[in-house]
Amino acid sequence: MTQCAVGHAAAAEHQQAAEIFSAVYRMSRDRAGVSRPAYSETETAVLKFLEELAVHAGLSTAYDAGQNLVMSLPEDAGAEQFVLVGSHVDSVPMGGNYDGMAGVIAGVMCLLRAKARGERFARSLKVIAMRGEESAWFGPCYIASKALMGVLSREELAAPHKGDGRSLDTHMEGAGIEMAPIRSGVPLMKAGDILEYIELHIEQGPLLIGKDRPAAIVSGIRGNFRYKAIRCTGEAGHSGAVPRAFRKDPVLAMSDLLTRLDEAWLSIVQKGGDLVVTSGVVHTDSETNAMSRIPDQVDFSLDIRSQDPETLRGMRQLLADEMAQISHERKVTFATGSLNATAPARMSQSVVDGLSAAMERIGLAPMVMASGGGHDAAVFANAGVPSAMVFVRNQNGSHNPDEAMEIDDFMAGTSIIYEYLRGGARA
Repeated sequence: MTQCAVGHAAAAEHQQAAEIFSAVYRMSRDRAGVSRPAYSETETAVLKFLEELAVHAGLSTAYDAGQNLVMSLPEDAGAEQFVLVGSHVDSVPMGGNYDGMAGVIAGVMCLLRAKARGERFARSLKVIAMRGEESAWFGPCYIASKALMGVLSREELAAPHKGDGRSLDTHMEGAGIEMAPIRSGVPLMKAGDILEYIELHIEQGPLLIGKDRPAAIVSGIRGNFRYKAIRCTGEAGHSGAVPRAFRKDPVLAMSDLLTRLDEAWLSIVQKGGDLVVTSGVVHTDSETNAMSRIPDQVDFSLDIRSQDPETLRGMRQLLADEMAQISHERKVTFATGSLNATAPARMSQSVVDGLSAAMERIGLAPMVMASGGGHDAAVFANAGVPSAMVFVRNQNGSHNPDEAMEIDDFMAGTSIIYEYLRGGARA
């Protein structure tokens, strides 16, 4: 192919990717950004759009037992073992259009490029568009990948939807999924059939922006433990009439707890450890709260993440100890509700090295970094599947309408994966 032809092909791919992102955006617009709820009609419509796109391009499509869309070159449709590339199509409420979708569309673009060029990958490739990764809708995260690997728990299946209160199990069944195997912990996809799992994702922090790099390879993913709604219960009273010694103020008790966790966070980071602590939801009862009323309860979320399992274990113990101590000091009680936890995941060094080499071959300086956010790749890695990720530069973080990935950077990340998959390509 001449240099001119290569340039025209690259421009056409750039335009095609932009059009796919735009189409998905239009299908899932909300008051701000996009909303693609897990196991919703909107999520299903996006999968149907991707299926029609793939079929029109001459690709093979199928739905797996979790009603995730799987796409491939026709020659690889029946492959018993394969490299799996993909991500999730759902979003947080009023989030951005690239979180998750970029990984799916990157896989689709790899297939479309191979189809257009008449090329084969070194090993059979399947691209997966997964449902239900975000925790925003039910509490549990990585729902589809956990179901595929047989590790979606009964407690997670019982989690209620934030809107209608119906269980995750009910919503999955409503999406056409046969639930008996999932309830029994039977994997919907054999880990041994997946040669490798590769996921492209927008970076959710500022490192690539700061270093002016379009993409990087991910070395590991933080694990976490989360409580969707911890309730601290005290005693209501008049703000001017109850002296401090007689107060049972749950808001001040929660403040004590978060302050002590923050102090532990600072200490661990100062010693070179890895930890982040977040309480993203805090509220008193909207029906009874008032400026002049000591609240009787406060609900708040807690999300604690680290790449070190020992740090996570230590923070769980610290949380329990501090809640017990503050309960005694403030005369309140804490109820944590159900726990959602995911172990940290190390990416496969051989896949990381291979992607780094591919990055260099296409003219980009290799860069390797850790992921602060969690991803489906962690579930596959912890199930024994050699896994790795490619991060793409993205301004303004993620989980918000202002995600600002550039298509040029996206295509650079896609080309890293394509070059890696093509290494030693079959005739």
